Amino acid sequence: MGVSGSGKSTVGAALARRTRVPFVDADTLHPAANIAKMAVGEPLDDDDRYPWLDKVGEWLTAHRDGGVVSCSALKKEYRDRLRAHCPGVEFLHLSGSAELIAGRLAARTDHFMPAALLRSQLDTLEALGPDEAGMTVDAGQDVEAIVDAVLRQRG
Repeated sequence: MGVSGSGKSTVGAALARRTRVPFVDADTLHPAANIAKMAVGEPLDDDDRYPWLDKVGEWLTAHRDGGVVSCSALKKEYRDRLRAHCPGVEFLHLSGSAELIAGRLAARTDHFMPAALLRSQLDTLEALGPDEAGMTVDAGQDVEAIVDAVLRQRG
């Protein structure tokens, strides 16, 4: 979980490879209307997000024996919605400075999410609470170091 540009897709794919489980980028589950809205710099509202989160939750349910999803899951409320589909889901929050993330977004050429929406995402982001299964890591670390940290914590 994390804002756009935090490394969710890269880290998620690497974690799935290392653990030999399926991976999906939740961005591929967005309806066309959500992608069009974000592409013109309009942030999504909850009415846009709920059907998308339910699709993500359905994927988690179908892969409850093992799978990795890269999904923003910015608010606890959104994570609760995912947990309603798959109670055992764990979250990896990739946290980084606004400068780090903005630099990554500026370097992107192949994504529908414009860098202009970063502030909106940072304002929306709610860190993992102590009652939520998962961990927070520095998104500025090397991808393999992040995956190693996750695997160490999970035992």
